[in-house]
Amino acid sequence: MADTVTALILAAGKGTRMHSNRPKVLQTLLGEPMLEYVYRALEPAFGERIFTVVGFGAEQVESAFPERASNFVLQKEQLGTGHALQEAWESVQKTGAGYCLVINGDTPLATTEAVERLAAQAGRADVAFMTITPQDPASFGRVVRDDSGRILAIVEAKDYDHATHGPVTGEVNAGVYLLRMDSVGQLLDGLRAENNSGEYYITDLVAMAVEQGMTVEGVTCGADVNLMGINSPRELIDAEKTLRRRIVDGLIDEGVMIHNPDTVIIGPRVTVEPGAELFGHVEIYGESVVRAGSVLNSYTWITDSSFAPGCVVRQFCHVEQAEVGPDCVVGPYARLRPGAVLRKGAKVGNFVEMKKAELGEGAKASHLTYLGDAVVGAGSNIGAGTITCNYDGKNKFITTIGEGAFIGSNTALVAPVTVGRDALVGAGSTITKDVPDEGTAIGRAKQLNLKRRMKKS
Repeated sequence: MADTVTALILAAGKGTRMHSNRPKVLQTLLGEPMLEYVYRALEPAFGERIFTVVGFGAEQVESAFPERASNFVLQKEQLGTGHALQEAWESVQKTGAGYCLVINGDTPLATTEAVERLAAQAGRADVAFMTITPQDPASFGRVVRDDSGRILAIVEAKDYDHATHGPVTGEVNAGVYLLRMDSVGQLLDGLRAENNSGEYYITDLVAMAVEQGMTVEGVTCGADVNLMGINSPRELIDAEKTLRRRIVDGLIDEGVMIHNPDTVIIGPRVTVEPGAELFGHVEIYGESVVRAGSVLNSYTWITDSSFAPGCVVRQFCHVEQAEVGPDCVVGPYARLRPGAVLRKGAKVGNFVEMKKAELGEGAKASHLTYLGDAVVGAGSNIGAGTITCNYDGKNKFITTIGEGAFIGSNTALVAPVTVGRDALVGAGSTITKDVPDEGTAIGRAKQLNLKRRMKKS
């Protein structure tokens, strides 16, 4: 089936009702552009045989999906879905496919099963499309049938006339089509913009095919709102709710313990293994990986990070592009920025921030510390208020702390600097020179006590 079908995504529209300068297909759900969801639905069936028509904000779409840009087709003027198909037809023809499956880029709820169901019509119809009967047909094109149930046309809602087309049945066009290349190629030049929008509609191909005696089929999908496109912020929010619930329920069924699941948000590219435990109000995005046996507590925001078995992330943490190793403890109120790495058994406590820094096995920074551009050896203890001063206004420098070192509270380590293995740095020090292995460093100003005379009243 898939070897004879090429997919085409229509993603050129602005989406005026979104009130945004971004193309509609780049509006996000669970941290991912809606176009990403369409690609994910199509890939299992079509692999690399997916073309995308871009137009408004084409540069933004290409920037978001650079790996797919070679299969982009530019629609310079957005003159409707039929015009988009005309612009892409030559590119699709070059694939040698017998059929083209066309889907709108604003359908993030579409599933692989749905598109495969339509693609299975290859060899049976010249034009096939999916229909649905939602409670609210909104602005979707109305499906017109004769008394015998034979499809006659799809008429856009704003062009529908009861006297001409008959009473509304509630059946509408889902916007997913399967077109036989040889047949539809004969019809494309006949599309006309004779409607209230002044656009070329892909839906007009249905009536044209009927007039030419071609086989037209409607694949009915009931009230499956997953196939409906998104045209407004409210519709996007509703779709995001559906996606969130779909992901969370799927993980629970696979064996992930999720407490208060109605408040858990997990992106589509996140991996959570059975045996992991999540608590409500956790948000996890990007390509994060949560291994079995790890625990993520409430009010924590995570993206593109990994969590090894046995680790615990306490409440109110922010974790971005970080690696948390086995049996580590993070938080509460910790921030791990890009490049933060915690080795086995390391601990980061409250109000500790790490950026491009590694905390060695069993090392700990329990509170009120900044570790930036630093390597901390195994078993070291970083006292409260320690700061690695890594930036001189122009360049970033590295701080290296050896295994078993003890850094006293309220210490400033001015990089580039190295504190040796098992070294001790006294509290309140400013360290600007290297400290040798097993050495002790104190960098304080001399304390001066002054006599204080009490004034007589």
